[in-house]
Amino acid sequence: MDALKIEAVDTERLSLVPLAVEHADKMADVLSDQALHAFTGGTPYSAQALRSRYARLVAGSPDASQTWWNWVIRLRAEKRLVGTVQATITEGEFERAAEVAWVVGTRWQGRGIATEAARALVAWLREQDVGAIRAHIHPDHHASAAVAGAAGLAPTSHWHESEIRWELPGE
Repeated sequence: MDALKIEAVDTERLSLVPLAVEHADKMADVLSDQALHAFTGGTPYSAQALRSRYARLVAGSPDASQTWWNWVIRLRAEKRLVGTVQATITEGEFERAAEVAWVVGTRWQGRGIATEAARALVAWLREQDVGAIRAHIHPDHHASAAVAGAAGLAPTSHWHESEIRWELPGE
């Protein structure tokens, strides 16, 4: 895959800041609510475990056919981190494809932050010539489905590990 580079993305209220290991301590607090794992399973990471995870993510995919792009979401007015967005990029025969995901800490949900961040992520990926953009969402996770729809993705008939694949129409 050619040298695709992650960069900061700004919206009206948010800055999507490329992930750094140094974000782990603050993000451990943001992501500490067990409710964030209701549809994905698992438990919140400790600050130390999140530092290790972020170090692996920042180092990049061990698979040369994939690029990992991860951002923290900074709510500029509050000068604080409130969530993450991510994209795993793969190079297909005819186009680049991205698998995207987002999470916003419980305290900041219901304010349109995930929608604004996901829209910015999808738009930025399109500017990077990523043609196919997909997300996998649990069928009962209505809030995440609403975010996907607002970002331009639509549900498909494809399932993967009990989740519905959403994608940009026409893919």
